[in-house]
Amino acid sequence: MSENFSTYKGYPLVRCGNHIYYGYMSDPYVIWIQILAQKEVDGEQMVSKVRVVQLDTNEQNPMKAVVKNAERECGLYEALDIADVWLKKALGE
Repeated sequence: MSENFSTYKGYPLVRCGNHIYYGYMSDPYVIWIQILAQKEVDGEQMVSKVRVVQLDTNEQNPMKAVVKNAERECGLYEALDIADVWLKKALGE
């Protein structure tokens, strides 16, 4: 069974609640975006604070899998741009 995922700049996005995974789990690295806060703008909930974490998919110990992380007061699109830059740099693109 094939699953269709949303993509951003050619990489899959998988969301579960306030957690978004960006990249292929088969690659050496993937990015995890955690939504930390939201605010209401014109009646809509908008992301206002995120944590972006680069994970080593080959590391068995979750505590050692974190390569780097950052917390930012920004929207989801800015977080995705950070994720894209980190992922492409990590994968040597």
